[in-house]
Amino acid sequence: MTNSKKLFSALTTTVLCASLLTACGGSGSSSSSAPAPAANNEPAATQAPADSSSDKLIKVGIINNDPNESGYRTANDKDLQATFSKENGFDASFAYSLKNDEQINAAQKFIQDEVDYLLLSAADTAGWDSVLKDAKDAGVKVILFDRTIDADESLYEASIVSDMAKEGETAVEWLKSQNLDKYEIIHLQGVMGSAAQKGRSGALDSTAQQLGWDIVTQQTAEWNAEKAQQIVQSAIDSGKSFNVIYAENDDMAKGAVAALDKANISHGVGKDVIVMGFDCNKWALEELKAGNWNYDGQCNPFQSSYIMDIIDKLEQGETISQKTIIMDEKGFDASTITQEDVDKYGI
Repeated sequence: MTNSKKLFSALTTTVLCASLLTACGGSGSSSSSAPAPAANNEPAATQAPADSSSDKLIKVGIINNDPNESGYRTANDKDLQATFSKENGFDASFAYSLKNDEQINAAQKFIQDEVDYLLLSAADTAGWDSVLKDAKDAGVKVILFDRTIDADESLYEASIVSDMAKEGETAVEWLKSQNLDKYEIIHLQGVMGSAAQKGRSGALDSTAQQLGWDIVTQQTAEWNAEKAQQIVQSAIDSGKSFNVIYAENDDMAKGAVAALDKANISHGVGKDVIVMGFDCNKWALEELKAGNWNYDGQCNPFQSSYIMDIIDKLEQGETISQKTIIMDEKGFDASTITQEDVDKYGI
């Protein structure tokens, strides 16, 4: 890292802190919509145009999942774009894909472009060792966000994540507390192999096995509402009996509800089918407050302030002692959620 970059980081600390408070709150950050992956299946990337002051900027390559994947991902991408701007002292490039191999290709390109930092939300937990070793050899500092990977801790500076397993455990404990006469569950999974899918699926799978719950359908809808609607519609058409929808994100829960509504199956508080989602989109929490859904698990998308804290320490020459930083999160019950909760935690 050049001395000019370190000096610039120190001079802009006050400005950055003010910006990050807005980004982390999720109520004031805004940016233009991020591009979707390119039609040729190569991860799309946006490169900030060069200018005469580019040697003063900290160069960052950010690899994320498709921002159109869900409301959570849209909020996550906007938070990152608002923070890692030229106004805040960064020359940031963004690459998007739901495929691990495309993300790895993007990482290799960022390394070749000599970024200072590589920020990564991995599509899959496996397969990252080689490219992260290349980054380390090239002096590129890697910071994980949103999702964990299966790699030695020496290959990255820090991992800023939700505890996906705890999210699943919290949701399943809530479901257990409902004391249903029988548990017949349609389980809508996210993208297979992602940390979110593994954590949220693992908790349900283990509890269902221990307590004899019946998972009547278990299938990935890849975070997509339309695919979720098709899966639930197929279960309805086949005559399967079920009383719980366990969807691993809000969009899939929304798709499931669309299928229930089409079939005139009641859902929500005191109704035939319990509906569970994750991510706490504001519209989803409003469904919860209205009693149309039963549970929603929080997954905090506002991670840029945590990342900036790590970068600031590294720019000052400090060592990061805590490798894994877990964000606080909670679950919401339709019977107790308030409008204040909706306004504060909705994304």
